[in-house]
Order: sequence, then C-alpha cells, then structure tokens
Amino acid sequence: MPTALENIETVARLEQEFLERRTLIDRVGDAVGAFVGTMTFVVLHVVIFFVWIAVNLRLIPGIPAFDPYPFLLLGMVVSIEGVLLTTFVLMKQSRMSLRADRRNQLNLQIDMLSEREITKMLQMLTQMCAQMGLQETAYDQEVRELSENTAVDMLADELNKKIPD
Repeated sequence: MPTALENIETVARLEQEFLERRTLIDRVGDAVGAFVGTMTFVVLHVVIFFVWIAVNLRLIPGIPAFDPYPFLLLGMVVSIEGVLLTTFVLMKQSRMSLRADRRNQLNLQIDMLSEREITKMLQMLTQMCAQMGLQETAYDQEVRELSENTAVDMLADELNKKIPD
C-alpha cells in the first residue's frame, strides 16, 4: 500500500504544479469557465432575465422601463455574453487538452519503460527455466515472441496504416 500512496502523492504533486504554472489570465478563465457550468449560474441568469423582463414590461411599479419589448438591449447583452463565455470555455478546454496530452506522453513513456522491463524479466526467466531443465517452458513459442524487444516504431507505423484519421 505505501507504493500506491506514493503514486497518489506524485499525481497530486504533478496536478498542483500544473495548476501553479497557470498565468493570471488562465486562472481567471478557468474560474469563469468553472462558474458557467454550475446551477448557480443558471439560477442567477433566470432571476436576472425575469427581473429584466418584468421591469421592462412595467410589471414592477416605480421602476421605469429601460429596454421595452422586444428587449433589444437584453438580446445584445446575451449575445455578447455568449461570445465571451464561449471563449472562456474554449480556453479552459484547450488547457485541459494540453494537460491530457502531457499525461498521455508521460503514460507512453512509462508504458514503454514497463514494456522493456517486462521483456527483460521474461528473457531472464526463460534463461532460468532453461538452466533448470524446464525446456518446454523455456522454449515455448509465445514466451519467445514476448521475450523479443518490441519495435515500437514499427507498431506505431502499422497502427497508423490500419486506423484512419
């Protein structure tokens, strides 16, 4: 279990470092993007729209209408807000994609290292089996194939040929 806890600590540290490297603009964008996806944001907008429409239909006495029906100012404000919010959300998605790409690159490096380690262990186990007289196990066809070094470049090329963009 200590290894798992160390791994959790490492992942948490990497995530914290990623968050700390963000610029002020990135942090503001992330905060706006996070707020937009909440129920509080939805409720706030419903209340604002309801009050705006009620005031401008003169349903609230004592408050003069400033954007009479068909609420052109409201339409313009909502359009501008939509453009800005879309931009914030796209910025956040771009950063999330960058973070995911970095994680994938790290995973690839670890997977390639693990593959080399496992291949080496299989080679060592095959030699041990041969020395112990376990010929059937030592010379098993599947074990021999798995004990060969994996040509990652060749596999990547083959995958690119078989799977279209």
